[in-house]
Amino acid sequence: MPGVVCLSEMSTIDKIVEDSIQTPLELEFAVFCIENVAIRLGISGADAYELLAVKSDILQSYIVPCTDVLHTQGKDYIVEDILGVMRERGILE
Repeated sequence: MPGVVCLSEMSTIDKIVEDSIQTPLELEFAVFCIENVAIRLGISGADAYELLAVKSDILQSYIVPCTDVLHTQGKDYIVEDILGVMRERGILE
């Protein structure tokens, strides 16, 4: 079912969240980024998560570590910045 995370994928998600997200602010910001990237790309949040955290490490290596700086920017800037990182890393064309 598109957009639904299967239970078999939960251990991967749990490990990523446990290893990279340490504070409520980081969690809230990660969800904000995933959902807004999904909206911009016209895909589900689950598919955006897959691109940002499973097929790449953008969530773990860029979004979460840069939360303090990125969250001070506007939504459009944040989304464009993340899309730029996705292009640089070959996740988007």
